[in-house]
Amino acid sequence: MTMSSDRAFEALRADILRGRHRPGLRLGEVGLARELGMSRTPVREALRRLAAAGLVELNANRGARVVEPAADDLNTVFVLRAPAEGLAARAAALSATDEDGEELQRLALAVAAAARPAGGGPPDLDAVYLHNREFHDLMLSLARSASLAQVIAGLVHSTVLMRTYRAFDEDAMHRSVAHHLELVAAVRAHDPDWAESVMRSHLFSARAALLGGRGDAPHAITHTGPPAPAEDLTEGETA
Repeated sequence: MTMSSDRAFEALRADILRGRHRPGLRLGEVGLARELGMSRTPVREALRRLAAAGLVELNANRGARVVEPAADDLNTVFVLRAPAEGLAARAAALSATDEDGEELQRLALAVAAAARPAGGGPPDLDAVYLHNREFHDLMLSLARSASLAQVIAGLVHSTVLMRTYRAFDEDAMHRSVAHHLELVAAVRAHDPDWAESVMRSHLFSARAALLGGRGDAPHAITHTGPPAPAEDLTEGETA
């Protein structure tokens, strides 16, 4: 791998997670190379790595396209995550030390600060995503279960997480922040039933924001940031 390939991979990954390259968009090598100021070779390698990470899909005749999970698949992810992460929260409540509780509190407050910036600006979704992931990772580590960690790792996908946050309206973001703080309280109280219940509610609330109340219809997603580059055909691709 070259430095150019690494730079292309990081730039494209960030644009996908931030919604600049929206789900379903075809990514042409020529346009991406022009935008990134490099040849097509490192872009091609970056697209292969993104495909391995599950962020894009490659087709021999049509190039690369940003992964667009079906609504049914997204619903299934949340249906499976809720009991799995609920069990993790239950175990965390039984094992957490005072220091663990303080770190969870720090991360929950970081999520809250990013979701409601001082001065009333829009949420910093990159920071919300980062601190939320750190919060859930810590909860999972406190569960001390390799089996749960393996199951949850197969269900948590960065694209889905960022897509979910982009679907949040003000009320959904407020609920998410409140859930994090309540999870901290449940863990600090060493109450496994409370922690499990809040975690399950947290995930089903996120599902409702993304898919609708019953998880049976896609939620309209607003994409922010500069417009994505026009799609273009590379050699060997067909329209």
